[in-house]
Formats: sequence, structure tokens, C-alpha cells
Amino acid sequence: MFEALSDKLKKVLKDLRGESRLTSEHLDLAMREIRIALLEADVNFKVVKGFIDRIKEKALGQDVLENLSPGQQVVKIVYDELVSMLGGTSSRLLFTQKRPNCVMIVGLQGSGKTTSTGKLSRWLKKNQNRNPLLLSVDVYRPAARAQLSVIGKAVGIPVFEGEGLNDPLELCRAARLHCEQLGFDTLMIDTAGRLHIDDALMNELRLIKAEMQPVETLFVADAMTGQDAVKSAAEFHNQIGTTGVILTKMDGDARGGAALSIKEVIGQPIKFVGVGEKYDALDPFY
Repeated sequence: MFEALSDKLKKVLKDLRGESRLTSEHLDLAMREIRIALLEADVNFKVVKGFIDRIKEKALGQDVLENLSPGQQVVKIVYDELVSMLGGTSSRLLFTQKRPNCVMIVGLQGSGKTTSTGKLSRWLKKNQNRNPLLLSVDVYRPAARAQLSVIGKAVGIPVFEGEGLNDPLELCRAARLHCEQLGFDTLMIDTAGRLHIDDALMNELRLIKAEMQPVETLFVADAMTGQDAVKSAAEFHNQIGTTGVILTKMDGDARGGAALSIKEVIGQPIKFVGVGEKYDALDPFY
């Protein structure tokens, strides 16, 4: 996506060489090409409009900085605005002295939520010296808890099985006590998903959040679903309050527009991106 945007900019900026000021005509030409590039990358049209308006406001009639041509000036303004829209620098997960710190992983079924829970726990252990425990509270799909157990073994992170417990809140309480007794400082809660958003799911997530008081509530979005991922992210954020996003399948054929759109729509940063199927294929996003 960014390569396509860059190529369009290069064509537009050739006409700006030698100008001492950025005129409305120059900007209209540049913004048209940028708008097309963003829309082709599947960025939400409202996000594109706001993005273009902010660039024009900052650039129109602005004196060119020393050692910069007007074309370079436009590139700088566009780049700075892209960085701002995507969340700026890397956004670390925020932990407190309380033990355990809880991290809720939420999202729709099939988004890569359970795999992301395992990947993130591995990353936290390796890069932030955390001591995590995995917990699945998806009591509705028989394979869900078994899947997390398999992933836990693969990444070397213990899983709280909760034998005999089939209530999400009871599982959470028991796992929290287990953390306190054995010294785990991070409880990674893989919540239930659905094929679509419903009241029962959201109510359960609200109850878990109220009980566990997580330091982070991360929404897992499948980049391949494009604007559907943006709509789901907005719904989850509005109903339960998320603190960040894990964007999966960014190594696939996704055009990337969801990455630009989600941060702008929900006001929360993309914190990690999945860039492959292997358990180490999770990168901080910045």
C-alpha cells in the first residue's frame, strides 16, 4: 500500500519543483492522487476525507522549509500525518505492580484470536521478561480450550486447564488465584468469539472485564476482512472499551487499508501485527 502511495506521489511531485510556495492548484493535484491511492488500498472513505483535509490545512500556502522543495514539503507533511494516524511510535503494553496483570484478548471467531494469544504470551516472556499464564474461557466450542493447550505447549507457556469448570467467570477467578499462588505475573485471557457480534457475547465480555480489571483489552482483527474488521473493531470498542489492536494476516493479500482505518475510527493504537503462521511471527507495530 505504502509503495503504491509513494509511486503516485513521485509522479505528482515532479510538477512542484522550483515553486517557492505550495498553491491550491498544486495541492489539489497531489491530494487527488493520494486520495485514489488510499481508497485503492481499502482505507475507509471517511478516514481518507479527514486525512486529506488535514494535509491541505497544514500545507496550503505554507512557506517551504529551508533545503526542502515544495514537493519534498508535501511528502514530509503526508508522512507526518500518516505516522500520526497510525499511532506514532511503538505502543508498549502497559503493566502495573499488581499481580497478576490481566490481558483480555477479544475478537470474532476466525480472526486468529487464540493463536495471537499464544504469540503475544511468547513475545512478552522473551522481550519483556514477563511470566504469563494462558487461560481460555471459550466454554462453547469443545476444541477452543484444547487448541490453546496445544499452542501453549508449542510456545512454552503454561495453560490453566480449569478441570471441571465450565463458567467463564469461575475460570477467571480460579486462574487468578492460581497466578497468585504460583507467581505468574500476567494472565492472558483468550475470550470466546462468535461469527458475528451479539448481545450475549458482549455481556459476557463486560462481566469478565468488570471482574478481572484487565490492564489491556486487545481486539484481534483479521486484515484480510478489510472494512469488516474496522466495523467490528468499532463495535467492540464502543461496547466494552478496547485499549489496542492486534492485526493478523498482514503477510497475506490484504491491501492494508484496515491498518490505516482502525486507528482513526476507534482512537486506539495498533500494538502488534501478525506477519506469518509461526509463533514468533508477531511484531510490535510502529
